[in-house]
Amino acid sequence: MKGLIAALLLLPVPGMAQDLAFDIAPVEACIRAGGGETCAGKATERCIEATPGGYTTIGMSGCTDRERAHWDGWLNTVYQQLYATLAAQDAQAPSYAPKQAEALREMQRAWIGYRDTKCGYEASQWGGGTGAGPATVNCLLHETARQMLYLQSSRLGE
Repeated sequence: MKGLIAALLLLPVPGMAQDLAFDIAPVEACIRAGGGETCAGKATERCIEATPGGYTTIGMSGCTDRERAHWDGWLNTVYQQLYATLAAQDAQAPSYAPKQAEALREMQRAWIGYRDTKCGYEASQWGGGTGAGPATVNCLLHETARQMLYLQSSRLGE
């Protein structure tokens, strides 16, 4: 069921998806200023306020999902860069040393399961109501941002 909800949230919404007043600039400025986790949601807030109908379930979900997609892209980039760095270090490490790239991959896989389960739990607290959609996407946004920032701070050996 939670997979279905997540899949439905990713489908385009007729009329609304194209009309969102979304701009990632507030998040980027916050990150440059060192705002860390407080940056997550900045573009969503502006989008909701600037979009006609932004405070509707569809508007909130759409704005939030747009920002989540940016964080997800950043997370994937940071993960790939960190994985490549660690794989190169692993190749030079003694054979008895633990493989950092493998550990990173396993951690990331476990994190995905944790994120999905946590966000499913948050959605369940809405008892099937319309708030479950925005709650799920908001959870996905914040968990993804937190993980991206964690991986970015974990750039050992650079």
